[in-house]
Amino acid sequence: MKKAIIVGATSGIGKGLALKLANNDYDVGITGRRTELLRELKSQKPNSFHTKTFDITDSNSIVENLEALTEELGGLDLIIISSGTGDLNEKLDFEIEKQTIETNVTGFTCIANWAFNYFEKQESGHIVAISSVGGLRGSKIAPAYNATKAFQINYLEGLRQKATKLKTKIFISDIRPGFVDTAMAKGEGQFWVSTVDKASHQIVEAIKKKKKITYVTKRWKLIGVILKRIPRQMYDRM
Repeated sequence: MKKAIIVGATSGIGKGLALKLANNDYDVGITGRRTELLRELKSQKPNSFHTKTFDITDSNSIVENLEALTEELGGLDLIIISSGTGDLNEKLDFEIEKQTIETNVTGFTCIANWAFNYFEKQESGHIVAISSVGGLRGSKIAPAYNATKAFQINYLEGLRQKATKLKTKIFISDIRPGFVDTAMAKGEGQFWVSTVDKASHQIVEAIKKKKKITYVTKRWKLIGVILKRIPRQMYDRM
């Protein structure tokens, strides 16, 4: 049986992925800040889930908790970094920006760094991270969110390059959702909003194929192409 850890499994995409992996014969470690939600999820498949409560902004406890959960699972083949935050912040409240950076950059990097080093020693493994289509360009209404997602996209690319050079069976998957019907989907004028179930299904399929970059849902790849091609002078006025 394959072993997986999902960081940020209490709700949204992380929770959806936990249930789908459990139904695909994975033994799954689930983490989050809210113990009661982890227990609720575990109650749906008690023999498939192992829980560990921690906050990824507490970088001092991340490694200890991941190592303990990996030991409980009896190994690790796959880690999914689904934990993240982001708020609309047109007034540039620094506390909102700071919280976003601590979660999406510092916490994310600590997890990805630990996972890569673990898989390098093992000479195999799969790191999957939920970034965002938003990471392709800046945003006047959520500057830190888009910037931190751009960091994740580039960090994952760096790890992929490193894995290729090492010639080991380490795979790096960057999952770039558009709008998914979760608490993270904020703002007006949303379109192509996916259900959590549909998004989770497409992500699991991408994991099976070990795809390097996946847009969720698939039609968001078109938006990604358009965003990258908009001239800077035009984009600045949008």
